[in-house]
Amino acid sequence: MAAFKLGKMIMRSLFKKPATLMYPVIPREWQERTRGHIENQINECIFCGICQRKCPTNAIVVDKAKRSWTIARMQCIQCSCCVEVCPKKCLTNENTYTAPSTEKVVDTYVGAAPEPKPAVKTELKEEPKAAEEKAE
Repeated sequence: MAAFKLGKMIMRSLFKKPATLMYPVIPREWQERTRGHIENQINECIFCGICQRKCPTNAIVVDKAKRSWTIARMQCIQCSCCVEVCPKKCLTNENTYTAPSTEKVVDTYVGAAPEPKPAVKTELKEEPKAAEEKAE
C-alpha cells in the first residue's frame, strides 16, 4: 500500500511546476509588507537620536556633532521600530534584504554641513530718543 501512495505522489509531482525558484536566474518578487533593510534620506535627517534610543539591538549610532548616522546591518533585526518613531520620516524599510556577506557590514551616512544662520542686526534704541528731541 505504501508503494501506491509513493507512486501517486510521484505522478502528481511530475505534472506540477517546481516548488522552488532558480534564484540567481529568476529574482524573487517581494511582498509589499516585507521588512527589508533600513534606508535613510540623510538630507532630511535632523540627527535627533530617537531611532538610536528605540533600537532594541543598538544597531544604530547617531552622532549629532559630526552629523553622521551609522547602522550595523548584521546587527539589525528589521523590526522597524526606528522607522515608526522617526519624527521627520526620513527612515524607510525597503523591500530588499542586505546582501549576504562573510564580514559584518556597517553603513555610515554623513549629512551635509548645516547652512550658517544669517547675522541678526540689532538696531540702536537711540533713534526713538532722537525723534522725541526733534518733537520738542
